[in-house]
Amino acid sequence: MANPIFDVHCHFPRNWQDPDSQDNAKAIDERADALRAAGVVKASLLAGGRFGLGYEESLEYARRHEDFFLPSAVVDPEDIDGRAVQQLFEMGYVGLKMIGVKRAYDDLKYFSVYEMAERLGMPILLHMGVIGGPIDYAITHPRRDKDAAKTYLASQERRIKEQILSFGRNASATRMRPFHMDTIANNFPDLRLIGAHLGGTGNYDESASVARWRPNVFFDMSGGDTIERHAVERRLIGYEIGVEKLVWGSDCGNDEISSHVDNLEEIFTKVGLTDDEAHRIRWSNAAEIFGLEEPVLAQ
Repeated sequence: MANPIFDVHCHFPRNWQDPDSQDNAKAIDERADALRAAGVVKASLLAGGRFGLGYEESLEYARRHEDFFLPSAVVDPEDIDGRAVQQLFEMGYVGLKMIGVKRAYDDLKYFSVYEMAERLGMPILLHMGVIGGPIDYAITHPRRDKDAAKTYLASQERRIKEQILSFGRNASATRMRPFHMDTIANNFPDLRLIGAHLGGTGNYDESASVARWRPNVFFDMSGGDTIERHAVERRLIGYEIGVEKLVWGSDCGNDEISSHVDNLEEIFTKVGLTDDEAHRIRWSNAAEIFGLEEPVLAQ
């Protein structure tokens, strides 16, 4: 297959404004169709826990596309331990996702989760940096954009606000930094860790530093136009962060997936990657992280 793509950051589709009205079977089918149309052939589906349906119900919908989705459980390490991770694995989950933690990612309380994930070979995707909101004020503003104004007014409604800010006001970007991955990697060297959004704006130097020295720490390129622009302008791709340490994730709605795949290809051209280097970011790195392919070392 020409240029297959592995999506490491695909959320289970949810209607946050009115979740009870969603036809989940239709929503998951449409998500799979949109990904496939963009060239994605495997996707780590972030499901359960904080992001909507229960773990068992999420798996039922994921299995509608069993050859396509690899289920990863969204977990809160405050509420689960290593035994719970093993139960999720036995249920059918192959990876984990964390976001909005109440302590730093490398807090000792969370170590039993990392220990079991390492033992079971479950990669962990960690949100990095500031948690995004409904409006990117670096790009637009309600004062000059009617769509942004509409979104802003809607987000003020109590019901929607409670859903978007599902972690409450106690979510801190300082607890979700790339340097925390260094601590985790030193204690659990075989645990495969993916930092989302190239580490998050403001954290790129930390990401490059950790990726430079820890073999099983990787970063995804999701996060929208700004992070894609920074990837080129700040020479993050193949210069500050080696191509073997980068993977791709959509982390967006169905209507945006194809455009971000196009952006990815433009990035490859702008930074002058070889076909092999581009293939590593599109597919090989993630395939190795999730155990679909065996790493091959230089002879």
